[in-house]
Amino acid sequence: MKTSHVKSTAITPESIEAAGAVAPLAVAEYAVGLGDDALILAQRLGEWIANAPELEEDVALGNIGLDQLGHARSLLTYAASAWGKTEDDLAYFRTEPEFRNRQLFELPNGDFAQTIARQFIASVYFVSLYRALEGSADPTLAAIAAKAVKEVDYHLDHSVQWLLRLGLGTEVSHERMQRGLDAMWPFTGELFSPDPLAVGLEGIAVDPETLREQFDATTARWIAEAGLTIPAAPSVRGGGRGGSHTEYLGPLLAELQVLARAHPGATW
Repeated sequence: MKTSHVKSTAITPESIEAAGAVAPLAVAEYAVGLGDDALILAQRLGEWIANAPELEEDVALGNIGLDQLGHARSLLTYAASAWGKTEDDLAYFRTEPEFRNRQLFELPNGDFAQTIARQFIASVYFVSLYRALEGSADPTLAAIAAKAVKEVDYHLDHSVQWLLRLGLGTEVSHERMQRGLDAMWPFTGELFSPDPLAVGLEGIAVDPETLREQFDATTARWIAEAGLTIPAAPSVRGGGRGGSHTEYLGPLLAELQVLARAHPGATW
């Protein structure tokens, strides 16, 4: 098996395939987890298109979702190469227990403030993750991360602006923003729990526990600046990397996969 250097400015599923990058099996399994995080979050964000509170937010959340979808496509394309499959095989033809995303990303959108709370948490996490992954000994993962980190920096800025706007807005917006954080915060602990898909990949994968200190510092800063409080709720058990999910993932996958399963092999 081989991996190939791909310039970070040109990382796409097509460029990965053209470079002949083939993921070693252990790396592929790790990439699936990262790709599933991005894919499931992209699907959730897409639900806001034509439903956001402002027309500009239809565009903004749609674009953030497209960025996440791009990250998912690159990661799943690279992962699929280990099994001679495609990104579509992994996205559309796996069952719920075969998905490896952390549970935070599959949670329902709730109201707009709850979505912003999830996006804030996710963006802080992704910024630290991709910055660390830029140093991966796997050149394809490093190149994917180098491109992704530029995009998630924008995602973080977007969510912070809304966190401040809602937290420092009216009494109602403040209460809803706090309620959104309260709903999402118990799922943050799983982001930093040991990743079973990273075992044996020292120097290639990122140890999630090493990201916690920066996450805590960044979230504490912005939550305080927004006049909000860090929730004290205990963490949920989690287990997404092992295929354990909430009741919300099944319906999401049904919508995501219905067309491909109804017309397998179709192209347009």
